[in-house]
Amino acid sequence: MTIRGASKRIIETLLSWDGIESHPHRFGGTEFRIGRREIGHLHGDSLVDIPFPKKIRDEIVAAGEASPHHILPDTGWVSFYLKEEEDVEKAIALLRRSYEIALRQKSR
Repeated sequence: MTIRGASKRIIETLLSWDGIESHPHRFGGTEFRIGRREIGHLHGDSLVDIPFPKKIRDEIVAAGEASPHHILPDTGWVSFYLKEEEDVEKAIALLRRSYEIALRQKSR
């Protein structure tokens, strides 16, 4: 299932954040970075993959906010599937969390 136009809305939102750049992702889709650090990537209008420190990833998965990464389930990555219209905002919120972590780590 996909949400038509989800990737366009997510891309437009993320590119409005300071320091975010988009690039083609090596496995397809669009990758978002702040400097050299990836904060997540989109696979069309259906899937968002986002990296987190493992502890935060575990909290997100335990809360049911996202699933373990579809290929690398034992890492800090999560996968978030866009199934309903409101999932677009949920994906943006998760990406924002990754972005804020990256900003804090960059300023150290």
